[in-house]
Amino acid sequence: MFFQDGLTGSAWGDWANYTESPLRAFESELGVQAPVGFWDPAGFTSDGDAQEFYRRRVVEIKHGRVAMLACVGYIVQEFVRFPGFLSPSTDLKFADIPNGLQAVTVVPAVGWFQYTVFCGLCDLWIADQRPTNPPGKLQTRLFGEEALNYDYGFLGIPAYLGGKPVEDAELKQKKLNAELANGRLAMMAIIGMFFQDGLTGSAWGDWANYTESPLRAQA
Repeated sequence: MFFQDGLTGSAWGDWANYTESPLRAFESELGVQAPVGFWDPAGFTSDGDAQEFYRRRVVEIKHGRVAMLACVGYIVQEFVRFPGFLSPSTDLKFADIPNGLQAVTVVPAVGWFQYTVFCGLCDLWIADQRPTNPPGKLQTRLFGEEALNYDYGFLGIPAYLGGKPVEDAELKQKKLNAELANGRLAMMAIIGMFFQDGLTGSAWGDWANYTESPLRAQA
């Protein structure tokens, strides 16, 4: 009561009267959605640092996008595989690669090296987050003519292919909020897939295969 009285002017005061709260700076940001509202139980934004908030939002969007791609990859590979060989020199076909975590032990080291280089190129040059752009708005940082240095539009379509941002402000905010929500859900989902895959051998595996569970003793 003393604390609330000192901040709002009354022990039963309206928190809206406490205008000096550092959280006020972020309560209208994207991702603040009902019914939770602005949720920061760890207190990362308690200092009101706008630059740090921007950095965390950029990281959140990036991780959400990666997680969404990872979830789609898990699902698609259960039903569809590329034809041909992943590694002709070792007679390794795409169809021979198990889905999920087991692929780590089957894909050759050269393949993982190529994957790492590709991700590095994307992060450093092909999909660059410039500090002057809103969080999540990416563009290239290559050298040369304008055709090589372009922005990305709706659904990530490059500008030189006609990609344009959403013009309607209300619709744009709705879609950006949806991306954040879907990214957060995907981050939880992919961790769940990894966990179940590690215990049962498949992201869609039968829990009966997890014979080491201590709950078996109570079954």
